[in-house]
Amino acid sequence: MRAPRLTLLIALCMALAGCGDDPKPPATASDGMPSDPVLAQIYANSCQLCHANPAANAPLTGDRKAWEPRVQQGADTLLDHAINGYNGMPPMGQCVECSEDQFLQLIGFMADQPLPQ
Repeated sequence: MRAPRLTLLIALCMALAGCGDDPKPPATASDGMPSDPVLAQIYANSCQLCHANPAANAPLTGDRKAWEPRVQQGADTLLDHAINGYNGMPPMGQCVECSEDQFLQLIGFMADQPLPQ
């Protein structure tokens, strides 16, 4: 009689082990900033508004899974979308003074991965 009770107790403990744990969200915005102070300022003034706000429907900074299909399109396409706008992305990403190189560096930072050329 002890074996079934022990089995039941073990099963109950395993089932309750996860109780009270908050489920982790699938993706969150990174709290990090680019290490370059100029890029950090641009990110804070232009990119962060949308790319650190899940309600904006933009791929979140540091969310590799969300960025992966975009990164696979290549740097030229990502740069074109940043400059000319795409879907909800405003032209120039709200950074009219950004250079192409700065856009590429910021995209790589937000995607948390190097951009294929």
